[in-house]
Amino acid sequence: WAFLEVATNASYNDSLQAYAAGLAEAAVTEQLMYMHWMNTMVGYCGPFKYESEYCQKLRDYLEANLGWMEEQMGKGQDPEYWHQVRLALLQLKGLEDSYNRRLDFPRGRFTLAPFGFLLLQLGGDLEDLESALNRSSLQRVLGSGSCSALVKLLPGNRDLLVAHDTWTSYQSMLRLIKKYTLPFRTSAGGKSQIPGSIQVFSSYPGTIFSGDDFYILSSGLVTLETTIGNNNPARWKYLDPRGSVLEWLRNIVANRLARSGSEWATVFQRFNSGTYNNQWMVVDYNAFVPGRASPSPGILTVLEQIPGLVVEADLTKLLYQQGYWASYNVPYFEDIFNASGNLELVRKYGDWFTYDKNPRAQIFRRNQTLVHDLDSMIRLMRSNNYLQDPLSRCRDCDPPQNAENAISARSDLNPSNGTYPFPALR
Repeated sequence: WAFLEVATNASYNDSLQAYAAGLAEAAVTEQLMYMHWMNTMVGYCGPFKYESEYCQKLRDYLEANLGWMEEQMGKGQDPEYWHQVRLALLQLKGLEDSYNRRLDFPRGRFTLAPFGFLLLQLGGDLEDLESALNRSSLQRVLGSGSCSALVKLLPGNRDLLVAHDTWTSYQSMLRLIKKYTLPFRTSAGGKSQIPGSIQVFSSYPGTIFSGDDFYILSSGLVTLETTIGNNNPARWKYLDPRGSVLEWLRNIVANRLARSGSEWATVFQRFNSGTYNNQWMVVDYNAFVPGRASPSPGILTVLEQIPGLVVEADLTKLLYQQGYWASYNVPYFEDIFNASGNLELVRKYGDWFTYDKNPRAQIFRRNQTLVHDLDSMIRLMRSNNYLQDPLSRCRDCDPPQNAENAISARSDLNPSNGTYPFPALR
């Protein structure tokens, strides 16, 4: 892991701060950015246009989306929201300009190259755009998640711990812990500072948000997610480049502006893009009182998004009833579960795709009682005992022991010549 801190000075205007934050980050992480780009995105839609039809559709989509957002920023309506969108895009422009040795602070309108470092921000958005735009060589793995998360009340409610695992392909192993101190105003003409001006998060080179996602915010919130995806092709019709803001940007705006879980959910679900469809958890440490048996509302807010639909609820009571909340790439809300195509997957493949009987759901239920402090929380989140754990067994797999079925999933440990009922277990 590398570590990066970027701080700007509140005596300068927000636009200068945002652009300078991007400049500074690229100046000190240039080599990591180059290597991460070469590892992950160098061949994407260029320079060899072997998927020219898809790449043109993607370019058109991104340009239309950027253009629509530019229109909204120019209207002066909803100034807090669009001010934060503009600052995030300015930060990205500063990052790209610095990397390209071209310092040119935009005083008015500005544009971003759709296939520049914007691609590094898209991440999960891009996976869903590939499905929606019918990319011919789509490599999406059925059932494949990439995260486990746990919100755990310690015995006697003496503390509340939050943890998150991410796994992905080896080419994405250049990692950064980032701390941003960006004392922006809530709006261009305002004087109050954003609640989430200080953010610590896991990230990647050239990426101005987490992507995993896991954030600790000066507002007192911790925000994190696991991806639930969309397995219902009929819902891609809800994607529209005009009228939506891609998930990576909505995430940034909500983290900056929200002072509570309900505020975060309200901000985030606006302009739902239907891309990077996740189960988000917002833990509000302002509402948590150590040792209190009856909780205040708002400690845990859970939100799930798919194309055309967002459901959110305060699940604090459930957290206190169970003593924990676990997340493992399966939707909790029935409307989201059904609308995103999971019922069909359950009918076809069985309990692995259910919310309650998924292997990680069962392992979390059994093992969360072992957590009594930070060290035991870390042990649980890093655990993978697939060779001995009966809950890791796959009835229709050969061999039956499957390393995907663990809190810290490792399907790369499964034999490549094995037999598996669907790709995620391979």
